[in-house]
Amino acid sequence: MIALLIVLAVLGSPRSAAAQARGQAPPPRPAQGARPQPARPQPPADTYFVNTLAPADMQNKQAVLETSMGTIVLDLLPDAAPNHVAHFITRAREGAYDGTIFHRVILNGIIQGGDPLSKDPAQSARYGTGGMRELRFERNGEPMTRGAVAAVLAPNMPDSGGSQFFICIFDQPAITGQYTVFGRVAEGLNVAQKISQAPAENTVPNERVVIRTVTIRDKAAPGPEPFSTETADELSRYRAVLETSLGNITFQFFPDKAPNHVRNFLRLASVGFYDGTAFHRVVKGFVIQGGFLPTRGEPLDITQDRYVRKMAPEFNDTAHDKGTVSLAHGDDPASGDTSFFIVLARTPVLDGKYSAFGRVVDGMDVVEKIEQVPVTGETPANRIELRKVTVSRVP
Repeated sequence: MIALLIVLAVLGSPRSAAAQARGQAPPPRPAQGARPQPARPQPPADTYFVNTLAPADMQNKQAVLETSMGTIVLDLLPDAAPNHVAHFITRAREGAYDGTIFHRVILNGIIQGGDPLSKDPAQSARYGTGGMRELRFERNGEPMTRGAVAAVLAPNMPDSGGSQFFICIFDQPAITGQYTVFGRVAEGLNVAQKISQAPAENTVPNERVVIRTVTIRDKAAPGPEPFSTETADELSRYRAVLETSLGNITFQFFPDKAPNHVRNFLRLASVGFYDGTAFHRVVKGFVIQGGFLPTRGEPLDITQDRYVRKMAPEFNDTAHDKGTVSLAHGDDPASGDTSFFIVLARTPVLDGKYSAFGRVVDGMDVVEKIEQVPVTGETPANRIELRKVTVSRVP
């Protein structure tokens, strides 16, 4: 207290006579009503990301996200959003995404991740606030369609993007143009959809869905579609084994009769389209039918979806005898795509009206078991699972 009083006394003492003699007049009295002016604050340093990558270093790049629920591969789009792509590549190479989580999910809508705070479970109350305000908005014409990858923004702040991103599970046309799309899912959209379906409370997953690593790689040059270059003789050497819940069935193919249908079936089988479908129709003495898309238990991946296409008919002189495999279609003969049927007895009415492309060479006893299952109308009372289709080549 004594020291404080001394200081106050010194600061509050009147000017000395010597000071007055030197003409050091006191400071002028403020004008009536004037207010002291505070010092003008300096603007904050610009924290926006600065790209140091050359354009050539961003072209034809993919990001591989290894998650606790599977792998998601992104095609990056530097022509649409160069700064966002450079930022994502830079942060990925720094390991910024490794150990983060998808902290927000909307069922079959979007999944959101990339918040650096989400590495720490103790910061859960702040998830969604980290890694923002690093990127200025880059407007582009990329539609917000299924598989689009875009930067997360704070409400009404277009220049607030950063490390956080979201993936569209299905088309979101209402938000096209409002977010910077900088990538698209090339593989693993089914994984992203499963993440969106994770049990959650108010969009927060009950369990941590971890992004274990994110790596950047060169995108492979596009090659020919599977089974698009083989000759008819080469295609004839392939077999398909259908693993069903009642046993295995093996197909042989007729590429000399219906080459495009053979290629179509082998292509779909090779990418796992038929895995997890079912034999959904049983008509005793007529056909059993499977491969129908709505019977599939898992969502399609991007590649699988790409190969689902309508088939122009290839009617031929193959008789629809017992064991013949043919493509199903609706009223339009060119409406067939994935669903096939196996004939249970000689059925001339199908000849020339459906494209026969193969036959059962092993497992006809399994076909007969399926024929005998209880049905309601034409629908099996219990699901007959087509667990997996394996393609192999015989000598």
